[in-house]
Amino acid sequence: MRVTFSKEYPGLGEKIKNLRKASSKTITELAAEAGISANHWSRIEREKVQDLPIETLRGIEKALGAELGVEI
Repeated sequence: MRVTFSKEYPGLGEKIKNLRKASSKTITELAAEAGISANHWSRIEREKVQDLPIETLRGIEKALGAELGVEI
């Protein structure tokens, strides 16, 4: 089952971007670890993605080694 959420989380993209910049890994490396493309990661950072599957969000958290505080 694929669970997505469309709840508004203002600043989530910025938070992901800041954590990525603090990481020693490239966007390409992090995206690969999260199971998405670097282009998709970039769109998430810019908050251009309307519905984000929860498994993608958890993959981003795992790649960054951080909790983003999103509850569904």
